[in-house]
Amino acid sequence: MLKDLNLDDVLFLDIETVPAYADFDQQPDRFKTLWEKKAELLRRNEPEATPDELYKRAGIYAEFGKIVCISCGFTNGNEFRIKSYYGDNEKILLQEFADLLNRHYSTNRHLLCAHNGKEFDFPYIARRMLINSLELPGILNLAGKKPWEVRHLDTMELWKFGDYKHYTSLDLLAAIFEIPTPKDDIDGSMVGQVYWEEKDLDRIVKYCQKDVLTIAQLLQRYLGLPLFKDENVAIV
Repeated sequence: MLKDLNLDDVLFLDIETVPAYADFDQQPDRFKTLWEKKAELLRRNEPEATPDELYKRAGIYAEFGKIVCISCGFTNGNEFRIKSYYGDNEKILLQEFADLLNRHYSTNRHLLCAHNGKEFDFPYIARRMLINSLELPGILNLAGKKPWEVRHLDTMELWKFGDYKHYTSLDLLAAIFEIPTPKDDIDGSMVGQVYWEEKDLDRIVKYCQKDVLTIAQLLQRYLGLPLFKDENVAIV
């Protein structure tokens, strides 16, 4: 897929997710019970942890979390532009993102690219769209598609070279390829706290945008291309 790749056809993306509620006790009773069942599995590595203490991890599960930011990046030659959809109303930001995909990324030549996107970002977005009663854009709807018809790129999968046991973080790959780190302020484990306790969504958006740029820079390195220069990166 990389051999004939036209970067102008690629939409780079990253999402930031948080627990659906500020803490365990604010969940409806039905979800408290369901999270307690989920926590039983999570406690295998932390047998002393309570469901309440483990709830900070709820954001990584589409059934118990929500998306607060989707940052997208695209290039038109030397310039790289970043646009973010974010807010407290998940349905609105998902609809806006779906509109983008339906308008500009709906043909067989277009691709989505994320780091660990096939395991996390792409299915998480699709699940949350269904939960919010939104129609899936074609590029996210995998039903009935053959593997070679799925228009998804994953920078982590590309690094695996078939080694399915291997996980490599975006931060580590950025270091290996001498790309500025996107983790110079917060990291993924802090997003829930920044959102629910600090009420600082703008900080999360900036972090998400840095991740998108890093993913694009990483693919540039995979292709043997120079990195985008700071003066050629724009927030739109």
